[in-house]
Amino acid sequence: MTEWARYLLLIYAAVSLLAFFAYAADKRKAKRRRFRTSEATLLGLGFFGGAIGALAAMNLFRHKTRKWYFWAVNFLGLIWQVTLLLYLLLWKNPLA
Repeated sequence: MTEWARYLLLIYAAVSLLAFFAYAADKRKAKRRRFRTSEATLLGLGFFGGAIGALAAMNLFRHKTRKWYFWAVNFLGLIWQVTLLLYLLLWKNPLA
């Protein structure tokens, strides 16, 4: 595994955890009718590195599952994230 791929996996893990807990907190706030996390924040976390955490939280907490654009944005994020990771794994030192 290249050094770039390791760094990317760490970034994905950190942003996925952040996305997961953001979805969990938003669901908790929704049940209590409190001030909510913006949809733009949740979508941004999923698209920019946290798609796995966002999709896991959507399914586990049954949160934002009826909104098609949450599925679309998170799956598009997952596609580009996996593509970039595969690129870094399959080619030796692609950024040098």
